[in-house]
Amino acid sequence: MLAVPNKGRLQEPAVKLLELAGIRLLASDERSIVLPTSWPDLNVIRLRPEDIPKIVEAGRVAVGITGHDYVVEAGSEVAELLDLRIGKGTIVLAAPRGRWRSVEEVPNGARVATKYERIATRFFESVGKSVRIVKVSGSVEVMPLLGVADAIVDVMATGTTLTLHGLEPVAKVLETSARLIASKEAAEHYVVKKLVTYIKGLLEAQGKRMIFLNVPADRISES
Repeated sequence: MLAVPNKGRLQEPAVKLLELAGIRLLASDERSIVLPTSWPDLNVIRLRPEDIPKIVEAGRVAVGITGHDYVVEAGSEVAELLDLRIGKGTIVLAAPRGRWRSVEEVPNGARVATKYERIATRFFESVGKSVRIVKVSGSVEVMPLLGVADAIVDVMATGTTLTLHGLEPVAKVLETSARLIASKEAAEHYVVKKLVTYIKGLLEAQGKRMIFLNVPADRISES
């Protein structure tokens, strides 16, 4: 079984990538959690992207698509088989414009709102800062406006959302993108290896073109 995100920035790109690799979902009901595919030996299950690493690690699902950020945040011991080159983003420390120019200016005791508690904690430890992590599950960008936090740690794709909320990046925390992950045991399963082969072929073919020429057989040796 293959776990795919049921929401968020990775949902549509993940399904599209599977279709381009020749794996079609045979049902379109948004309420369905488990869906058959054009591969008889592979079903898709829709799960929260942040839950996929732990479920794959536990062996409940053989393989999954989720963000590298979710793998790191969960602390899961899974094999990242492929970087799928979709859902790219950067987890950043962001603060109201003009407040701080660098992470060195962040005062100890500053309140930082984030859904990435583990990642944020390790980042501030690595730069020798003692901050107060405010755990939130959504709408992270509005927390400074509400006075709940002095800054945030969140994923940034284009930076538009930060700008709309009067925020600017102060420091990079982690680069992320969608990954194909599997438990260490499932990574050697033939269906998982087949999946890796198909998706890897798709990724390697991107940006390339195949040219066909009609050449008389007696002229091939001259070419």
